[in-house]
Amino acid sequence: MTTTLRPTAPEQRTEDGGRSRSYDVCVNGRRVGTVDLSTHPRFGPRIGRIAGLAIDERDRHRGRGTVAALAAEEVLRGWGCERIQVSVPAPARAALQLASALGYTEDSQRLAKTLTTAPRLPADSVARPMSREEFPAWQKAELAQYAEHWAERGVPRDRAEAKARQDQAAFLPQGPATPGTVLRVLVHRGTDVGTLWLATRLDGGGYVLSVAVHAGHRGHGHGRTLMLLAERESLAAGARRLALNVFTANTVARRLYESLGYRPTSFTLHKALL
Repeated sequence: MTTTLRPTAPEQRTEDGGRSRSYDVCVNGRRVGTVDLSTHPRFGPRIGRIAGLAIDERDRHRGRGTVAALAAEEVLRGWGCERIQVSVPAPARAALQLASALGYTEDSQRLAKTLTTAPRLPADSVARPMSREEFPAWQKAELAQYAEHWAERGVPRDRAEAKARQDQAAFLPQGPATPGTVLRVLVHRGTDVGTLWLATRLDGGGYVLSVAVHAGHRGHGHGRTLMLLAERESLAAGARRLALNVFTANTVARRLYESLGYRPTSFTLHKALL
């Protein structure tokens, strides 16, 4: 039997080189599923995505998904993509197993927690709003660190820096005065030890965009305190759910979030297209 991808609509292109197209997955000409492909809207045309892959229930467990995924990779290679990314919901264990079998590597996790009661901060720690005078230096450092995270994971440097700028522009259009934004400085015994950037109206609740403990103050529990602060601020804003993204390689952070009750809701995986 021959499995092929049959386009269902003309290819869509954007001015910056982006491409996308939807296909039917066919076996000997019979439709058995669908696949949606695109280049990454923020990382650029060298990063491809399988935005959706579904095999009809009656045709599952016959290797259709595996062949369709491999065919999708060939399409993206033809587009000039050097890397492919997929996002898989945590409950979709079969999809995760398929991605692993095809050589995909987990890059990051989306975690979430239902909030009920506002936790107390340690007695020797308090939080204060970030001042307008502090904001420019914080913003510059945050941009550099965010871009570096993605560059280390194979994203071209120019695209990583562009994504950092785009995300900040999207989440902080009015700087520290952006509605639904919380910027806090954690103070421990009179010394600034870290910062919190929280969106209170994102992903169905609160979303931690950045938690940072200053160099020289790490390893003393301030990261946990910042997360407790994020929960307090989310609840104060009326959010009953708090989510965040963590890189898989950041074992220390993942252990912290797990200890606080955060659980994966989705996984992002990648693979080099050689």
